[in-house]
Amino acid sequence: MTTIDRRIGPYVVLGDDPILAALTKISDNKSGIVFCVDARGVLVGSFSDGDFRRWVTSTPSIDLTTPVEQAAHRDAVSLAFGSDPMTIAAAFRPGVEVIPLVDDRGRLEAIARPAAQELQIGRHTVGEGHPALLIAEIGNNHQGDVGRAKHLVDLAKEAGADAVKFQLRDLDSLYRQGAVSTSEGEDLGPQYTMNLLAKFSLTPEQMIETLDHCRAVDIDAFCTPWDEPSLRVLADYGVPALKTASADLTNHDLLRACAAEHLPLLVSTGMSTEDEIVAAVDVLRRAGAQFALLQCQSTYPAPFKDVHLRYMDRLAELGECPVGYSGHERGIHVPVAAVARGAHVIEKHFTDDKTLEGNDHQVSLLPEEFAEMVSWVREVESALGSGESRSVSTGELMNRANLAKSLVATRRLEIGEHVTRDAVTVKSPGRGLQPNHLDSLIGRPARRVVEAGDFFYASDVSDTVTEGRAYAFRRPWGVPVRYHDARRLITGNPVNPDFLEFHLSAHDVEMDTETIDRLLGGRFPGMTYAVHCPDLYPGDFIIDLASEDDAVWERSIVEVQRVIDITRDLAGWFDAEQAPVVICTMGGFTRDRFIPPEDRPGRYARIAQALERVDETDVRLTAQTLPPFPWLMGGQQHHNLFMGLEDTVEFCTQHDRRLTLDLSHSKLAANFTRRPFSEYVEQLAPLTDHLHIVDAEGVDGEGPQIGEGEIDWATTATQLNRLAPGVPFIPEIWQGHVDNGAGFWTALDRLEEWF
Repeated sequence: MTTIDRRIGPYVVLGDDPILAALTKISDNKSGIVFCVDARGVLVGSFSDGDFRRWVTSTPSIDLTTPVEQAAHRDAVSLAFGSDPMTIAAAFRPGVEVIPLVDDRGRLEAIARPAAQELQIGRHTVGEGHPALLIAEIGNNHQGDVGRAKHLVDLAKEAGADAVKFQLRDLDSLYRQGAVSTSEGEDLGPQYTMNLLAKFSLTPEQMIETLDHCRAVDIDAFCTPWDEPSLRVLADYGVPALKTASADLTNHDLLRACAAEHLPLLVSTGMSTEDEIVAAVDVLRRAGAQFALLQCQSTYPAPFKDVHLRYMDRLAELGECPVGYSGHERGIHVPVAAVARGAHVIEKHFTDDKTLEGNDHQVSLLPEEFAEMVSWVREVESALGSGESRSVSTGELMNRANLAKSLVATRRLEIGEHVTRDAVTVKSPGRGLQPNHLDSLIGRPARRVVEAGDFFYASDVSDTVTEGRAYAFRRPWGVPVRYHDARRLITGNPVNPDFLEFHLSAHDVEMDTETIDRLLGGRFPGMTYAVHCPDLYPGDFIIDLASEDDAVWERSIVEVQRVIDITRDLAGWFDAEQAPVVICTMGGFTRDRFIPPEDRPGRYARIAQALERVDETDVRLTAQTLPPFPWLMGGQQHHNLFMGLEDTVEFCTQHDRRLTLDLSHSKLAANFTRRPFSEYVEQLAPLTDHLHIVDAEGVDGEGPQIGEGEIDWATTATQLNRLAPGVPFIPEIWQGHVDNGAGFWTALDRLEEWF
């Protein structure tokens, strides 16, 4: 099978373009080759990965600004545009998998390739591994009014449609009696349809005006041509794709004419038998078409029992192509199910008034319904995953630490003593070595003193142990601790932190001075400290200074003040030269969905109002930057504040507030908002009094080890050293404190290179 594509831009460079530009295009088009043309578009040669290697090995001085035509292969295989697809297919061979098609003057007109399992429609790739193309089928729902057509385009874009689609008919050539005014002799059904079309069709000029509007508002738009004159209008205009209606699946002349334009085709298969589908596919293949088949039930509305989504599997077999669903049933759940079953294209009719004349309106989605469908489809696509091997999510890791079980010592073990079966039991929580490592643990000599009740860790079944040491950084550094492990963590390792950051629990907040002193084991001379507010209180209470619930808001103020008071009291155990930092997640989370952006200023104002009632004497209260999807109370929730870049900066500047910049949180926020992380660092670092340094992945993967996520540490460190010199940091690695702080020491080893 062969496909012919007139979208040649990704494959073309001018002969005098630099080699570097050609290499960039080769990387982008993922085909390993580009074709060089002169200023008139005449093919002068090809340039592939192999050509580049040959040029490099034969050139004494490599200069990537050299014109690509100097390294191009001048005898590239090419064929005449219009060649039979079977002839083209015979020309493919190893090393010749993309063939340029030229006109009689040698100008490059199209690219031929072996049939691929994906299409490129405008800016969207349709096929496996790509989001479904969601099309708002406006059709004739504009009621023949160009202004209404443009309005529907705007509504569709706002609702999240990837593309809009219309229909174009030349009524005189389409119907046997010519003009619809002479439809008296037709049956009632055709006569009804013809009368609607007479009232509600756009002229070619009106359609072009509408398509121009689509370009102006930046949404892909294409059309169904019902006849060859309409096809000519659309092809001459330059639509990115064509759609053929179910009614034309057996119209092989129109299918061939559409295929001859070498544009991507979406082919509906409603009201057709399998034999008719097979015949249509044969026509398309012989024409070298690039196409997708859409399962369709051509009744309005369609009964659910007739939708037959499973037939998409058969269409994929018959067409060896992407498949999709064009729906006329009620509601949005069927197209969502279609995506779950593998649909790469969804087409649903679109209107803003279901009561208007015409049977399309009653099966159309309103803007808010289409927007909901978009949201559900994207959530389902996210839920489908990649099909790769199972991994443990960030949230699951947190729950595993709380809910799973660990190997625990039943008695004291001395250094060198071999671990026996009676010395090990299985207990919750899951902070230590998982029970499936029991056989690896039994018989090994203890490398440390293990007290009864202690967890066993990965280092207990390893021949190497990560230990702390003295570190050298250009800024103050510390480690996160609890009251009960602070002394052990820093005295059990030859480390030299400048400060400790106490992560308080709700239980810690209730401790009296004597208990705190017993747990801390005395003063920490020469060291300073910081304090992190509790993340969760009994009764599922979380500090939320942005809450609109007065009871939650009032209690949040009280809890923040309690932490500040504790922070002041801790001064007796340290030699702090300046006011200690208090880190607070100030609130603005929601359980099920994000709040509208226009509601965020009111929530920030609520925080500012709360902070006016807090006594911050002798401390520096900072707002922690936040991720879009925090893991709270065992599951994923949503953060709305201190996540967006501009509104975080505005809050800080307007209210003279400072930040704890959590790099993991802000990297996740940058990924979610599709902004370069460097922009976040550039604007937030100057507002920062404290740093949490840790890696990140995706939009909710917080806490991975340094270098095991997506942060570019060389770039980020350079920015922080320039914009926030001297600002202290901790490595906030998830579960970094377990196994005698092994996660922290690994992080510090890696960070020393940059900070």
